[in-house]
Amino acid sequence: MRVRVLGSAAGGGFPQWNCGCSNCRGVRTGTIPARARTQESVAVTADDEHWILLNASPDVRQQIDAFPALHPRAVRQTPIAAIVLTNGDLDHCLGLLSLRESEPLAVYATDRVRHGFVDHNAVARALERFPGHVGWTRLVPGTEVSLPGGFVLEPVAAPGRPPLHLLGRVEPSDEDNIGLVIRDPRGGSLAYFPGVARVTPPIADALRGTDCCFFDGTFWSSDELIALGIGARRAEQMGHLPVGGSDGSLAALPGIPGPRFYIHVNNTNPLLREDSAAHAAVRAAGWEVAYDGLGVEL
Repeated sequence: MRVRVLGSAAGGGFPQWNCGCSNCRGVRTGTIPARARTQESVAVTADDEHWILLNASPDVRQQIDAFPALHPRAVRQTPIAAIVLTNGDLDHCLGLLSLRESEPLAVYATDRVRHGFVDHNAVARALERFPGHVGWTRLVPGTEVSLPGGFVLEPVAAPGRPPLHLLGRVEPSDEDNIGLVIRDPRGGSLAYFPGVARVTPPIADALRGTDCCFFDGTFWSSDELIALGIGARRAEQMGHLPVGGSDGSLAALPGIPGPRFYIHVNNTNPLLREDSAAHAAVRAAGWEVAYDGLGVEL
């Protein structure tokens, strides 16, 4: 199994277009040790022919251009065999609309995520250019499905919330947010959980039972946005378990085997600074902070 991080930042990317926090100012001016990042998405393959996108970020066109393995191999063709959505947040599914140029798309998502993207969404009709333009495969937490290229995918329910544009319009559901366990029967397994409000026993089992994991690194502290004066909600209220603190994921997930990475890192998070105490703490615990272009072979 080959894994390629296409984008590693939370919604808005890093730097975020309208943010003047010390992180964003510093990366723009080159005055802090930090890398610019696009919005989170990962590509995996078992055979170098069929690539699976885990989430389709608004930066998907830029991310495809930056990775030659995803370039077309004919006049009209793509190595992207399927797209798997972990939730309906715009930073995870808006990229679908950038892939609308008459190429058949195979999308795997829960019914809740599919309805949230398609129903009453006039823009989604851009993906109806011909019959069968988009084929949706329903994901049900706990039920395995096969992916192109030989992978077996198991969705795992992950505590979260409905996407921001549906808050207050729908009741929360177990299908709002999932993590993914991807196994290659020939060897290699990956746990992918970019958005998690708390660690449940099935999530802990998934992380400990795979060869590599990517986990929610959105915020370092629960009150990160509050302390900066740019938000009123805690990390958990936004569907993200913070990394630091006595109740954070770093303390809650000791002994995770194999390579482990924090991904979906918000522009305000001190983890982005490679000289920060937070960055040093995760590395001392055996974790790394994902960055665009990172490759892993399992």
